Amino acid sequence: MRTQDIIQALGLLAVVAGCQGGVPDISDRRPLDPHLVEQGRAIFRDSTFGNEVFWTDTARMHEVITSAVSPAVALGVGLQVDIDALPQAVKDALAAGQVDLNAPATTVTLLKLNAVLGLHGTVQTVNGRDTLVRVGITCALCHSRVDNSFAPGIGKRQDGWAARDLNAGAIVALSPAIPDAMKTILRGWGPGRFDPRINQDGLNTPIEIPPAYGLRHVAKETYTAEGPVSYWNAYVAVTQMHGRGHFRDTRLGIDVKADTDLVTPRLPALAEYQFSLEAPVSRDALDSAAGARGRAVFSGSGRCSSCHIPSLQYTDVGLGRLHLPEETGMDPAYAARTSTRRYRTTPLRGLWQHAPYFHDGSAATLDAVVEHYDAVLALGLSAQEKRDLVEYLRGL
Repeated sequence: MRTQDIIQALGLLAVVAGCQGGVPDISDRRPLDPHLVEQGRAIFRDSTFGNEVFWTDTARMHEVITSAVSPAVALGVGLQVDIDALPQAVKDALAAGQVDLNAPATTVTLLKLNAVLGLHGTVQTVNGRDTLVRVGITCALCHSRVDNSFAPGIGKRQDGWAARDLNAGAIVALSPAIPDAMKTILRGWGPGRFDPRINQDGLNTPIEIPPAYGLRHVAKETYTAEGPVSYWNAYVAVTQMHGRGHFRDTRLGIDVKADTDLVTPRLPALAEYQFSLEAPVSRDALDSAAGARGRAVFSGSGRCSSCHIPSLQYTDVGLGRLHLPEETGMDPAYAARTSTRRYRTTPLRGLWQHAPYFHDGSAATLDAVVEHYDAVLALGLSAQEKRDLVEYLRGL
């Protein structure tokens, strides 16, 4: 059996195991395959899994973009532009203020250049004018951002970073196919929040979009740990992105089949690329002495390391542990809509980068996180211990 066949079989096994509530994803227990990583990068950034059928034919987003979504509007709802996708002449024109950022036609040009993170457009020249005829979305829409090095919302892409500026609800609400009552709900989500179950159970408890980095040695990456990485990729690709693929989970009563499965064959490479994305290291100045004291608090009186186990990527989910909401003072509403009814201990790498915290964003800062646990778990930390603990967390 070829190595490529074995790798694909492992990835597909992970999907099956996840859909049945089975074992952790075993595809991250071997050296990464550079060829698969490269394939996965292209899938992550550019594959729509055929979801243009929904976003174009049903949601008619190509019409919305063509008529009303200028770059200024797009940037205003958190869409971002990859500066490296632009020809030098376009960069120079942008820098000189010679590009009309209030014209939807400019957005069409950016889509033609494949420069808008997470949006894939098909542009044809009709009567001498570029016309957007198809549009779809990719994984990068919610799990990439730019570094703002050129301008706010324009810069070098950072794959795996949570799109905390993205107002996904406001974007979807632009579709003329969405009922007015649902548009009101979607507009209430706000930037960086998304409800991945609203179209399954009709309820509304939006959660923070999580990062897609630092997942390689984390058994289950979602807030409620219903399956491994490939399980969630399949769930999102089929039920949220509206890709053409198969997804089945009897625990949730979901069984979706497509005439052609464009999702499952891509899952192994997609997961491989995600496993290659390391959590970013903070470039901010850190107080090393305070961090060292905070590490002692983390492992001692703070009791943090009993669940955020350092040797297991600062989580205990790999040991098969999940936690009832009341154990850690979490809002139970979202967990109640899932098959586990529990929350996973969140890995802590890259914490400095993705505020707000907790699945519902209820802690605006790391200080608020420490205060929450000090109160809920009756830790009795002093003010100095709290400050030191925050400094340690900032450096993870």
